[in-house]
Amino acid sequence: MEKAYETLTFTQDGPIARVVLTRPEILNRMDDVTSAELVDVIERMRRPGAARVLVFSSTGKAFSAGGDLDEVRRLVEDPERRADAWDMSRRMIYGMYEIPIPTVMALQGDVFGLGTSMALSGDIVVASKNVRIGDPHVKVGLAAGDGGCLVWPAAFGMMRARRHLLTGDPIAAEEAHRLGGISDLVETPEEVLPLAEKIAAKIAALPPIAVQFTKRSLNHAMHKQAVDVFEFSLALEQYGMVSEDLLEALDAFKNKRAPVYRNR
Repeated sequence: MEKAYETLTFTQDGPIARVVLTRPEILNRMDDVTSAELVDVIERMRRPGAARVLVFSSTGKAFSAGGDLDEVRRLVEDPERRADAWDMSRRMIYGMYEIPIPTVMALQGDVFGLGTSMALSGDIVVASKNVRIGDPHVKVGLAAGDGGCLVWPAAFGMMRARRHLLTGDPIAAEEAHRLGGISDLVETPEEVLPLAEKIAAKIAALPPIAVQFTKRSLNHAMHKQAVDVFEFSLALEQYGMVSEDLLEALDAFKNKRAPVYRNR
């Protein structure tokens, strides 16, 4: 089962389906095209057919650099585009928890923003020691609305989630592994995908109904929490997109100057 995409590849080989982000030249940023294509794959996998496990991986030195700041500026200027982005974020995060088969994330490089929300929504996360995991929403004037306030506390505990979401500071893979947000840690980026594939093959060899029902049970609580936490944080992110401080943050970043925030 294959389909052509612009920013990723999606293939299935027997019981293992695979998604690979394929824009290393821009660090696999989550612009509107990538987000739409990922959502298309995620929603297709709600009916996985013969697939028993789904592996997400990436190309280049970063898994994903997160959102595109030029896209954020376009969202500020276009209410309809903001509505589309809101809908896309909902479909991605809810969709990750509704995929009935286990998902394995292979993080060979840094992951930020929406990429982190997607990665931490996975059932199994494999990463190399060089990886940094971050959500810098606050640094660019946005609330951590596209999943951060849901997945970070679940992965790292509330106190550490506050520490990193309120500062935008990334967390190193070794610390993330110690806290339980990464399930499997390897030494080098080259070891990540082979281990992810090995785990996927192990899952694919198990009785599928037992695995899928176990996943549904584990994700049931997260799905219920998403209705409360995720919806609220996403609404606040949308509300904050009309703030002057957001425009100041974007301009300061673009022009490499110190920002001056006015709390409005």
